[in-house]
Amino acid sequence: MDKEYRACYVSPIGPLEIKGTDKGVESLHFVEKKFKSDSSIPAHMKDCLFQLDEYFKGKRKTFKVKLQLQGTEFQKKVWKQLMQIPYAKTLSYKEVAQAIGNEKAVRAVGGANGRNHVGIIIPCHRVIAHDGTLGGFGGGLWRKEWLLNHEKKIAKP
Repeated sequence: MDKEYRACYVSPIGPLEIKGTDKGVESLHFVEKKFKSDSSIPAHMKDCLFQLDEYFKGKRKTFKVKLQLQGTEFQKKVWKQLMQIPYAKTLSYKEVAQAIGNEKAVRAVGGANGRNHVGIIIPCHRVIAHDGTLGGFGGGLWRKEWLLNHEKKIAKP
């Protein structure tokens, strides 16, 4: 079994726990309290911390983090599509389903979106309901709204 590492990034909207192995980042979730990162973490986790810092400072619009995704082939297909959503833009669950070639898979897309373990990096916050409402977000709707507003503010010419 691979050694697991933990790192903490304190964002403007709360601390994030990053978990990974030598193979890549496995998860990124908001947590209640900040904690001390492991003393020795792999380079790709340090890079993840750096890229998150750039994102929150408005200097990064896409991520290039070594990931170790755990999920079904369908989920991975959805997550890959989510990474194609441009910075500061949103798509509906239906539009994501259409983009992966299965317009009837709206609920399944919602399920895959909810099982995304590396939020922000795989921008599930950019997926909204067809009526324009925010829908769900594991980190809380207020954080989803903050992330979308942050990106819109930075993207303005």
